[in-house]
Amino acid sequence: MTEKAPPTTHRLVDVQLDERTVVRRSPDIEHEQRVAIFDLLEQNVFSPIGAHENQGPFQLMLAIEDNRLVFDIRDEGATPLGKIILALSPFRRIVKDYFEICDSYYQAIKRSSPSQIETIDMARRGVHNEGSELLRERLKGKIDTDFDTARRLFTLICVLHIR
Repeated sequence: MTEKAPPTTHRLVDVQLDERTVVRRSPDIEHEQRVAIFDLLEQNVFSPIGAHENQGPFQLMLAIEDNRLVFDIRDEGATPLGKIILALSPFRRIVKDYFEICDSYYQAIKRSSPSQIETIDMARRGVHNEGSELLRERLKGKIDTDFDTARRLFTLICVLHIR
């Protein structure tokens, strides 16, 4: 049985990060951000639940305001449709763990064996998947999304956390 593709209105066509909350990032982080946004725009499932669910495709601005994660959702013409605001506290531990394991991974690339690098990379992907599932859980009842979209959004949430 083939899975039915979501309507083309249930997707993101533009994703931006609120640059006011971001400090200067390393080239590696800038690259990760560009790749996540590119992949996200190539294929995603994003459908706000409620009054605006059929007003897509959507634009999204991700920001951190007053210690909260803000999904500022707009229609394709940039008309504001509303904001989804999530507490950051459930994400703190997983983002911290993800940063630590990424640091270990980048250090391992410089001086470890391929099998050690692979082991750390598997752990890194596992933590990333855990963050993605947490995001989907926190968005439940607010925004429908698939796992791959949540993974890419989690990457961008991590970028917003860099200070």
